[in-house]
Amino acid sequence: MEDNYQIEDLLEACKQNDSKAQLEIYNRYYKAMYNTALRILRNTDDAEDVMQEAFIKAFEKLDSFQGKSSFGAWLKRIVVNESISWLRKRKNNICLDEEIQIPNIDDKTDTRDWQIESVMKAINHLKDNYRIAISLHYIEGYDYEEMMQILGLSYANVRTLVSRAKQKLKKMIKEV
Repeated sequence: MEDNYQIEDLLEACKQNDSKAQLEIYNRYYKAMYNTALRILRNTDDAEDVMQEAFIKAFEKLDSFQGKSSFGAWLKRIVVNESISWLRKRKNNICLDEEIQIPNIDDKTDTRDWQIESVMKAINHLKDNYRIAISLHYIEGYDYEEMMQILGLSYANVRTLVSRAKQKLKKMIKEV
């Protein structure tokens, strides 16, 4: 596991346009950032594109990283913001990802795996704003204050959005 000193050294090298340091940062964080984008966008190609753009933006704006949070948290916020921005730009072109299927339950299938698949399928079928709220709050672990900043909503609106998304998700899961 990396320590802060190594990350700080890598980030300083990245500020000097050191491509080896940039590659090292990319290799350490790309899987988590790709998964974050994928949960929001529900499309592997789009998630890959958004993740790449987020890394480019992060390297360009590295001087604005103040170290108040971890670099990973700062980078994740960029990925989330880029994903939401992409959704807003292409709202009419997004379709549901039909690759996610609920497995048949048989003797070999673990019930917990089936439940997780059911929840993930239901999340992917939520409206964009509900899916994003659920993903940010329950999967990515953002609190309401952080979500306010990311989504540009008031505290009350964020709470209401999460509550309604959770209610809709529960209803969808019961129907499965």
